[in-house]
Amino acid sequence: MNDQITRLEQAREYLQKYYGYPDFREGQRKIVESILTGGDTLGIMPTGGGKSICYQIPALIFSGLTLVISPLISLMKDQVDGLLTMGISAAYINSTLSGKEVNERIRAAKRGELKLLYVAPERLELDWFREEMNSLEISCVAVDEAHCVSQWGHDFRTSYLAVYPFVNGLPKRPIVAAFTATATPEVMDDMISLLRLNKPSVFVTGLGRDNLAMSVLRGENKREYVLKYAMEHSHQPGIVYAATRKEVDDLYERLRGSGIPAGRYHAGLSDREREQSQEAFLYDDIRVMVATNAFGMGIDKSNVRYVIHFNMPKNMEAYVQEAGRAGRDGEPSECILLFSPQDIMTQKFLIEQNPQDQDRKRNEYRKLQQMIEYCYSTQCLRWAMLDYFGEAHDHKPCGTCSSCTDERELVDMTRDAQIVFSCIHRMRERFGVSLVSSVLKGSKNKKVLQYNFDHLPTYGMMRERTEKEISELINTFIAEGYLALSEGQYPIVRLQTLAGDVLKGQHQVMMRAPEPSHSSGVESSYSRRRRSAYDESPSAVNETVFEQLRLIRRELAEKEHVPSYIIFNDATLREMSVVCPTREADMLKIKGVGEMKFRKYGTVFLDFFQNME
Repeated sequence: MNDQITRLEQAREYLQKYYGYPDFREGQRKIVESILTGGDTLGIMPTGGGKSICYQIPALIFSGLTLVISPLISLMKDQVDGLLTMGISAAYINSTLSGKEVNERIRAAKRGELKLLYVAPERLELDWFREEMNSLEISCVAVDEAHCVSQWGHDFRTSYLAVYPFVNGLPKRPIVAAFTATATPEVMDDMISLLRLNKPSVFVTGLGRDNLAMSVLRGENKREYVLKYAMEHSHQPGIVYAATRKEVDDLYERLRGSGIPAGRYHAGLSDREREQSQEAFLYDDIRVMVATNAFGMGIDKSNVRYVIHFNMPKNMEAYVQEAGRAGRDGEPSECILLFSPQDIMTQKFLIEQNPQDQDRKRNEYRKLQQMIEYCYSTQCLRWAMLDYFGEAHDHKPCGTCSSCTDERELVDMTRDAQIVFSCIHRMRERFGVSLVSSVLKGSKNKKVLQYNFDHLPTYGMMRERTEKEISELINTFIAEGYLALSEGQYPIVRLQTLAGDVLKGQHQVMMRAPEPSHSSGVESSYSRRRRSAYDESPSAVNETVFEQLRLIRRELAEKEHVPSYIIFNDATLREMSVVCPTREADMLKIKGVGEMKFRKYGTVFLDFFQNME
């Protein structure tokens, strides 16, 4: 027990010395404690939650090497660059290195000169690499993005299945610690089973990040919204995700044509184009990255202030991971999803285009429907997200999402609900949202007439509305649990128990009054409120000083050939601009300024503040 306390104290000392933080976050502390006691560990932590610290700190304490399984070259480089700036001995081995460079790094590991070595999972399948690793003292194997091991996850990668045989083949089994940002209970079970974690301690920590304002906006003119938002936030880095290469290219050209420094990233570009665009974004040479979901995993850029989804993503896991790339430094940031019904058709098309077995396809459709329900939900979006991932929460509204800040009055929609539910019942719960909408509209399309639905009492009872408005109403009832959809490409809408109570007059349906569709250049009320709140929020930060600090940081980063956030992140610079430290002791109290970084960079910043006096 005393040894355990000593190790935890040592971990805190290293945290202050190298990272500049006085103590761990609650979730981090428990995970570090678990790993230090020698137990296999599974950590589900949000993007920006500090997962890497959880295995990097124990790596400094363990006598041997920590081998980190990492899926992307860019992620490895970012992590190693960051460690080296803090004075921690680390290296990576990947396809960008020559054979000679690989051998040099393995020899350094054998000499005990490295505490962390990053490799891709595919390397574990190579006989020669396994033989080399067998001659090392490996204390811990840290598996990053561990959800990739599950075929039910959103980034299944068969090479992750090589982790267990590799670990099992080592002369002495190391501790195995697995980490990911998002995982449903089903994927968590897969990670434990397929990685063969030995009685692991499992930690799920705070997926709902307080600094992120989540919103779903419907009815916006998407292109104009993105252009206007990017122009009004031109001083802030942001990511715009689109579902197809064509949409990425179109948005990229429009942003560039409006004078906004933008980059693009999708699988249709050459490796060199993608690399140049990514590097320009990381180094703040461009402010906006327009990309498909091919961009992002492992991008450790901490100062992304907004993520806009131009289209609805395919599932909640993908959405939370992509949106979570905003505000990794803990500063207030926005995650905006621009939804339109056409997004549903796009995602269904992409599912059908992807060759996969029927079970997996059914699972993709089920996840897509859950994503659709999120887009139509009127409850707190943070609740909806936490419920999806099975994380317990206190059911306090977040107060910042588009649902919580919705000021439209509640109106009694019971009569409309009864009409919709009655129509579905009379159609024997055998058809989808589109045909139900056509019947309620009073359409004379071929299918309505073929089934004699024009003779139903509910036929045309909502003729004053458009079919789109009726479909949106039905989808809202689905999101609120009154209705459910079957799985598959052509889902059937069915009544739930709550709908029966409404039809019997035993339950009242209260909903927000519909917000009119927004014409060109007109913002939703949510957009106006968020913009107003952003503009009027009080801050002790001296923006002039902050911008000068960013210039100093940029000069240092260019000399070191690393992205600016590797030196200090925005949150650290903001705290500096408030404190204005003129002594070493004051500087070391600022979060993110460790002893090693102070030695390398602190004097330049101290000189700046001393000259201000």
